[in-house]
Amino acid sequence: MSLKKDPREVLKEFWGFSSFRDSQEEVVHTILNNQDVLALLPTGGGKSICYQVPAMTKDGICIVVSPLVALIKDQVNALKSKGIKAIALTGGLKFEELDALLDNCIYGNYKFLYVSPERLQQDIVQERLKNMNVNLIAIDEAHCISQWGNDFRPAYRNCAVLKDFFPNVPMVALTASATKRVAKDIVENLKLESPSTIKKTFQRKNISYQVCESEDKIYKLEQLLKEHPGPAIVYVRSRRATVETSNILNKVGMAATFFHGGLTNAEKTKKLDAWLNDQSRIMVATNAFGMGIDKADVETIVHLNFPESVESYYQEAGRAGRNGEKAYAVILKNSSDEIQLKNQFVKTLPSVVFLKLLYKKLNNYFQIPYGEGTHQTFPLNFNQFCHTYQFNTMLTYNGLRALDRHSVISFTEMHLKKSNIQFICTNNQLFYYLDNNPSAENIVQTILRTYGGVFDMETNINTLLISKKAHTFEEKVHHTLEQLKKDGIITYDATDTDASITFLVPREDDNTINMVAKDIEQQNKLKTQQVESVLAYINNNTICKSIQLLRYFDENANDPCGICSVCTQKEEHISKDILAIAQEEVLKCLQKKPLNSKELVEEITFKEAYILEALKALLFEEIITINANNQYCVK
Repeated sequence: MSLKKDPREVLKEFWGFSSFRDSQEEVVHTILNNQDVLALLPTGGGKSICYQVPAMTKDGICIVVSPLVALIKDQVNALKSKGIKAIALTGGLKFEELDALLDNCIYGNYKFLYVSPERLQQDIVQERLKNMNVNLIAIDEAHCISQWGNDFRPAYRNCAVLKDFFPNVPMVALTASATKRVAKDIVENLKLESPSTIKKTFQRKNISYQVCESEDKIYKLEQLLKEHPGPAIVYVRSRRATVETSNILNKVGMAATFFHGGLTNAEKTKKLDAWLNDQSRIMVATNAFGMGIDKADVETIVHLNFPESVESYYQEAGRAGRNGEKAYAVILKNSSDEIQLKNQFVKTLPSVVFLKLLYKKLNNYFQIPYGEGTHQTFPLNFNQFCHTYQFNTMLTYNGLRALDRHSVISFTEMHLKKSNIQFICTNNQLFYYLDNNPSAENIVQTILRTYGGVFDMETNINTLLISKKAHTFEEKVHHTLEQLKKDGIITYDATDTDASITFLVPREDDNTINMVAKDIEQQNKLKTQQVESVLAYINNNTICKSIQLLRYFDENANDPCGICSVCTQKEEHISKDILAIAQEEVLKCLQKKPLNSKELVEEITFKEAYILEALKALLFEEIITINANNQYCVK
């Protein structure tokens, strides 16, 4: 396949860079030499450039397999903004649409086709791929192919079919988090032929990895964000926590927004744009945020709760300091975190027995007959489902994710409000009602102008659309509809749906789960090991944090970074004399009244680190204790 352009020219023309970063050039030239590549590059290492540039230098199309729909959409939109023709085969496509998109790939001079591993399994997709002029195959987030990898996706193993279809086309597998065992799995499962393994050190010299102990995490968070005033991401464990934490930060004058999987696409886009454009300095998010997001000047990443694995922590922390400036990745720790981590990620691991029960109840809930159900999609009110069968919510959520990961179902989290109304009064009765309730008139008139037949039949209305047309808030629309229902003017049925379920295989109850049971048991074992690894990293206060991370990824590291919490703690050794004085000052304050650590720091003119050390020593010597209000007090 002839080279149309020099890769450096392509890089300059479309991406505006005059030179490649670190290992990018080596990956690009290896691909252009028609050789398979396993690229192990750290988060922020510019992995997409590694396959996008060589694909642009040749005739033909590049097939990209990626696990996340959001990431696929981001990549395709970014390419389109550069004038590059790219297509994404995302979910929800009708057969006719899918057929047309695949035709465009064959005849429309497109350069990139992005697919999920599940989409790749479709017969129509595989048949059309064979007719495409493919110049490169890229497997992104390739660690998903390994049962030992973080976020194992069994469907990824089907990617090897691309090697069968295109034996002479180079394949590049890319990941930012792979141990030696995972790397070996990637090579074997993808059938890479004598691949060139290009690995850049996972060391990020400009990131200060820190573990900070604080019983008042919000206070510590505020301190950190004041100390480091640049853009920041704060990772929390729940959707509710994203809202609550961002509200707290806004109240103290820090511009914050929030992000989680339950937001609509429009809301996600609005919040992301506000953060990218520095209208909101701080993004408070669940781990649903960050993949594929490239904001170079993020100064601080804070984990308000323990991460679920070292791999996910390394990726999330690595979103800081991509501009090369000094950055901070901080885990905040208190006495209850270890128990919470085990409760969330170990005790709620769904066993094979539970998954059989969950799968059976799902089928019963949606009345799927035995042997049927394939590709049927249903809206799911998650909490209502859990209440119906008295299921633990976290165990059920993890169970649905496990069934999704093993392609038994497709579990999509979302938030939809479905509102059905019908007017059950006469025109005259409605006019009389509006005369006496003028506050409802604007919304009622907007509904009548927008939806014909609303007197004759139950009609599904879009409350967001009504609010915009009526120049009011959506909450006001719902409140008005509730009042109209109460007053006997309309029937009103509002349903909250926070997920959808698509059944991917025919219902066969236990037999369906038996096919994936071995992989599920292996994943549960791996999850337990991952939690233990996280705790080992957090609790190890003697070895440099950077060295700990590098050794986890099988790098031979011995040189301390000098900037992590372990290294700086060694440098700032507190003498016995200073510690004794700090203890005296703490005791003086506590003899007056019980105080928490925040109040003590404000009360005493000592470094916070000294006060915390004094508290540890006094607790160890049992001179002080902690009361029910989480305050320190003299025994």
